[in-house]
Amino acid sequence: MTTSDISFPEANELTKHLFAVLKRHPKRIVFTEGQDERVIRVAAKLVEMEIVAPILLGDKNRIRAMAASMGVSLNFVHVLDPRTASDLDLFCRRLEKMERYRGREVADAREMMARPHNFAAMMIQYSQADGMVSGNQANPALIYRSLINFVKPNPDVAKLYSVVAMVAPHLNHFGSEGMLFLTDCGVNPEPSVDELASFAVETGKLAEHFMGHVPRIALLSHSTHGSMPTASAKKVAAAAVQARELAKLQRLDYEIDGEVQADVALDLAAAEVKVSDKRAEKSADVLVFPNLDAANISFKLLEHVAGAQMYGHLLCGLSRPAAQVPKTVTVESLLGTVALVGVEAIKYRQLYPE
Repeated sequence: MTTSDISFPEANELTKHLFAVLKRHPKRIVFTEGQDERVIRVAAKLVEMEIVAPILLGDKNRIRAMAASMGVSLNFVHVLDPRTASDLDLFCRRLEKMERYRGREVADAREMMARPHNFAAMMIQYSQADGMVSGNQANPALIYRSLINFVKPNPDVAKLYSVVAMVAPHLNHFGSEGMLFLTDCGVNPEPSVDELASFAVETGKLAEHFMGHVPRIALLSHSTHGSMPTASAKKVAAAAVQARELAKLQRLDYEIDGEVQADVALDLAAAEVKVSDKRAEKSADVLVFPNLDAANISFKLLEHVAGAQMYGHLLCGLSRPAAQVPKTVTVESLLGTVALVGVEAIKYRQLYPE
């Protein structure tokens, strides 16, 4: 059996573009939980498409036995056990040096670095892989902790946050091109004004990178331009003002609106009724949510009820690309998420020159 015998849905407008870009610029992506049938199938598919060089972490014998029982070839798939990897000692020395700089001591550097998530984070930090995909079998907190501990932060971003890309050409008002970028869907329960503003601008950069055109950004609320002047609505309005100032400082020509209700952000007919000075000529491409509850509930409803295809979470605010996928991830969603991480890695220095 080859991966062509496995059911991978036809590429949509987003993934088709990502695959084409990666075909010209393949990248190395490390999977922290390689002992997973979905990961093995996707790794083989990536090799077949010639777009990514996959690195699977885990027990080599177990992964190879799983692939054999599935009838999937692991040709050109690098399988690596952190416990016996040649780089383990090097990573241990780097960990000890990092911890001395932080004024701490490591009780057992070898045991810590042999953990797949820590090992993968070190791999991307020291350019032994271009991006990391994790979460298919692990809890998000474990992944966040590894990345925060071992990958340098992006100094221009308030903190770690997540972005979900969604595609739904069958739904009305779903962005300007049938796709949306939603943030923060997985990390920060109650972002501050500064954080919301930072998330808005940085997600705009990602959307522009993936879509190829300047995005429209909406900071969402239950209120539109003061229609319900609650504390939470005022917080979002303040974040929108700050986001516009931040974009201007970075010479980014982004249209940033907020606070606005979701229908105003996405449906121009609703905007015409509710907003006297209707400035938008297209639906928003980036949706910034006021808190984690609103974001997480929204994207799961769009995915599981409305049938939108979800890719991510992209974990942003780091100096290297990474993603945390849900434990329920499908092979199609995993394939698309890997492509997002790979394309993000291609122009990462252009996105974040410092």
